Amino acid sequence: MCGRYTITVLLEELMLKYYTEDVTIKHYAPKYNAAPMQYIPAVIGTGAGNRIGHLRWGLVPSWAADDRSGSKLINIRAETLRDKPSFKKLLSSRRCIIPADGFYEWQNQGGSKQPMRIVMRDGGIFSLAGIYDIWVNADGAKLGTCSIITTEPNALVAEIHNRMPVILRPEDEASWLERSNQDANSLARLMNPYDASKMRAYPVSPKVGNVRNDSKELLEEA
Repeated sequence: MCGRYTITVLLEELMLKYYTEDVTIKHYAPKYNAAPMQYIPAVIGTGAGNRIGHLRWGLVPSWAADDRSGSKLINIRAETLRDKPSFKKLLSSRRCIIPADGFYEWQNQGGSKQPMRIVMRDGGIFSLAGIYDIWVNADGAKLGTCSIITTEPNALVAEIHNRMPVILRPEDEASWLERSNQDANSLARLMNPYDASKMRAYPVSPKVGNVRNDSKELLEEA
């Protein structure tokens, strides 16, 4: 499960990373402890290029009777994503990237759980693979939501947790966002554990366990 992550860079850095000036976020701020049911920065592909906007974390499919499913669908397993026609359709047509510069997992250590922050060795931004959908309520108001895709852990994460988010290789990001790419089988081949040699993990404060804590000190090594 991927239930917390960080994206602490400036909006301008995201614009450079994803080659776009198309931004619909009105109030952007770094997130040191992004959590489910919050609005998070996400990138989607459009006919005119990439767009950066906000999606609420926790998928509410367009066919849902209400928006309560969001808290249950923060992650979707890569291995079973194509099993249900409804989610396979989203894989084919509504993919997104959730930019991150770290994510948290909790490691069992002798009866207690130590939060760990997992990052790239170069400290850079990386792309979590996701799917999204638009739900419309009875009054016609639209709600854009997303879910982060998870896969088996690489060697680094396996020492901490039994799942990890799908991190796209930089060379695969354009294919993931390309709207004309609707081949679920080829897309599935992009959803692999990321190269462990390019990542590192370090312990952080237990304060990260409280979603109300969202400050730079959470990034410090404990």
